[in-house]
Amino acid sequence: MAHILVVDDDPMVCMAIEVYLERHNFRVTIADGGEAGLRALESGGFDLMIIDIFMPHMRGFESIRIFHERAPTIPLIAMSGYAFANLNSPAPDFLRMALELGASRCLRKPFTPVALLTVINECLSEARSRFPSAMLR
Repeated sequence: MAHILVVDDDPMVCMAIEVYLERHNFRVTIADGGEAGLRALESGGFDLMIIDIFMPHMRGFESIRIFHERAPTIPLIAMSGYAFANLNSPAPDFLRMALELGASRCLRKPFTPVALLTVINECLSEARSRFPSAMLR
């Protein structure tokens, strides 16, 4: 059973992801922000991380960079629901930036449960083929 760390400051997002993934036979640990996520990561045992890009206290880009540095073999899925007030101005591509910082995949909120499951399975499959000794579970 794969163990997934979900780091997001929105309790509703965390609860929805947790319930859905547990129904699909994943073990889930929830962290309510970047600092809590890093503490959870220290206890180890994760097969995949899902990190929100924008959170208070520790900006998501900082979190993504640090999470990837501390656990480079663990796939990291970045998610963002950031919306711009002015749609006429060019917007930075936060999800592309997350990929450059080490994210394996990105999801734009809101996403469907099927999209989440698909991305998770792709990341776990790729990680198993790249780091077979690291994924013994």
